[in-house]
This record gives sequence, C-alpha cells and structure tokens, in this order.
Amino acid sequence: MATVVNLRFPRIIISVMAGASLAVAGALFQAVLKNPLADPGILGISGGAGFFAVIATALLPQFFFAAPLFSFIGGLIAFGMVYGLAWKGSLSPLRIILIGVAVNALFSGLSQAVNSMSGSTQSGVASIVEGNITMKTWDDVRVLALFCIVGLVLALLCIRWCDLMGLEDRTVRGLGINVNLVRLLVSITAVLLVSGTTAIVGPISFLGLLVPHIGRIFVGSEHKFLIPFSTLLGAFIFLAADTLGRTVAYPYEINASIIMSVVGGIAFVILLKRSDHISEK
Repeated sequence: MATVVNLRFPRIIISVMAGASLAVAGALFQAVLKNPLADPGILGISGGAGFFAVIATALLPQFFFAAPLFSFIGGLIAFGMVYGLAWKGSLSPLRIILIGVAVNALFSGLSQAVNSMSGSTQSGVASIVEGNITMKTWDDVRVLALFCIVGLVLALLCIRWCDLMGLEDRTVRGLGINVNLVRLLVSITAVLLVSGTTAIVGPISFLGLLVPHIGRIFVGSEHKFLIPFSTLLGAFIFLAADTLGRTVAYPYEINASIIMSVVGGIAFVILLKRSDHISEK
C-alpha cells in the first residue's frame, strides 16, 4: 500500500499535470508564433529549460525548489534566442523551426555534457536529462502543481489573445492592441508551463505538437475549446505513454519521453509533409 501511495500516485499525478502543461504550451506557442508546427521541444524551449534545471540540480542540490526557477529562466533565454534569431521583419515558420532545432541541439548537448561530467551519478541530473519519472515523490507533485495550476489559469486568461494572434499583426494593431506585448505575455505563460514540467520530468518532445492538432480536428481552432480540450487530451496521452513504457518491456521500463519521441517523430514528419504553411517567405 505504501508503494502505491508514495510511488504510483505521485507518478500518475505528475504524468497528468506534465501532459496537460506541455499540450497547452504547444497550443499557445502555435498561436503566438503563427506556426502550426511549433512545439516546446522543437523550438528549443524544453532544451533551454532542461539545461538550466540540470545546472541548478548539479550545483545546488540542496535547493530542490530552486530548480524550476532556474528552468524558467532557461526557457525564457531559449525562447528569446529563437525569437530574436528568427525575426526578420516577420516570423517565417521555416526559420523558426530551423533555429529552434539548432537551439535545442545546443542546450541538449550541454545538458548531456553536464551529466557526463558528473559521471551520471547524480540521479536528479540524470532523471532530467533522460526524462525519467520513475522515482518522483509528493514533493515533486507539489512543485509541479504550483507551476501547472498558475500556468493553466493564465492560459485560460489568454484565450482571446490567442484567437487574435491568428490575424495579421497590423489588423490586431488596428484594434488598439499592443501585438508585441500580447505576444510576450502569452509566450511567458507557455514558457512557465514548459519550465515547471521540464524541471520535474525532463524535456519531452512532440506532445505540444500532436495534441493541438488533434484538438483542432475534434473541437476546431477557437481557443476557448482548444485549450481545455488540449489540457485533458495532453494529460491522457502522456499518462498513456508512461503506462505503455512501464508495461511493454516489463520488468524493464521505457521512459515516457522515449515513447513520445518515437510516436511524435513519425507524426512530425507526416505533418511537415502535409503542411502548406512551411515555406520560406
């Protein structure tokens, strides 16, 4: 019974919150960047957040609750790099993807380097790098819950802005709205959701890409329906990935991040080939 309460329940709750957070973050990034293939992992946000969480865990292991704050800073830096390098009078979807892949590779490589230099003996560092949620505790649940609840509430408050972001920038400005400020606030909300999740479960790719696309098929593009739907579907998919990883090779485990990478990688290629928006402007 103690095993179920202290190990199984925290793992289930963390899977649900992490999946919901990443799915909603993906929907927000796709809206604010006008890019149907935006994903926290592809954009490098998860990589930047993960690297700073690894640094905090390796250098300040006694300050457990500081890791998500470092992760948030890393996510903001990664987003700033992608946005700054991709902006040339407008946001080209292709340029965003290419720069995001490069930024993600940079931060992922740095995280692997820190993990190697520590001899992979620090379980906290290794679990972040590998996306392992095997030994999470109720302390992890409380930390993630704070970021998840705050982020999801802010995401609901951003619904109207997300719908407006689908319009041309000059059209939105004509409505008396500061486009750059709106884009910044929505992006910070998405980074908050990604950072809290990455600090606890590590970088997870493609979940934020898949769920909003599935959501648009079932509930349409209006964010008042898309964001709640993405919250529920993201939670279900990541929990299903973790459950599959625990059972498919029992008694061994496959990390949920690996399951998502395999499934999401295939889906990304399909979406990339079918998209008529990915063209150099």
